[in-house]
Order: sequence, then structure tokens, then C-alpha cells
Amino acid sequence: MARTYKDYKIYCCLVLNRLVSEMGIDIYQPELDNKLDQILASSSKGASKEDIKHEIRSNHFMTNKVIEELERQGLVRVETQDGRYEIRITREGVIYIRRYNEFFLKIYEEQIRDHYRYHGLPHWARGAEK
Repeated sequence: MARTYKDYKIYCCLVLNRLVSEMGIDIYQPELDNKLDQILASSSKGASKEDIKHEIRSNHFMTNKVIEELERQGLVRVETQDGRYEIRITREGVIYIRRYNEFFLKIYEEQIRDHYRYHGLPHWARGAEK
């Protein structure tokens, strides 16, 4: 089976979903907008650059490109401490993935299924299940 090309938009979707999953945020919960500031303030969870690289199963170049694009759009915040990167989702990132997740799941369903073919779809991809 040939590998399909995935552009950075799919990777951005995967990364944002990973970050909300790490924090235990149910992006489909009612009244999320009202709870979000408190949820983000009470959590110190994020992901390392290596976690992101592992999640998107890509090389260093694409990992940097995805993180830089997400940061440029204000969807994540990158913190460095002791030479380590910690990527944290922002309020805008949570709102963005909540708004567009179903769209991404419809448009990129084949690529998302292919990406998770050996491990099974994560819980956030429940919209891709038929």
C-alpha cells in the first residue's frame, strides 16, 4: 500500500486534537466557551516537540512547519524551558478545533483512517466512524 501524502492542515488537525486530548477536554461538551478559561488555567499539560513528531509520524522539518504554523495562527503557544519545547493549546486553538473538527473529519476521512490504521481511531475521531 502506497503512503498517501498528508499536508500540514491534516497534521494541524491531528496536533490540536492531541493537545485537547492530553488536557482531557471534551470539545463537544455544552457551554465549553464559558468553562474554557478555567480549564486552561488549571492545567499545565502540553506536549513536547517529540510527542508532536510522534503523533504526526513525520520528520523534523514537517514537525517544525506544523508547530510554526499553529503558533503563527495563535492556536498554540510554544514555551522553552531547559532546552525543551512544551507546546500548549490556546483558547483560540480549542475553539478552532471544536468548530472545524467535523469538517476535517469529513474532508480528510481517508487520510485520518490511514494515519491511525494500526492503532485504531482515537476518541476524538468518532465522527469518522460509520
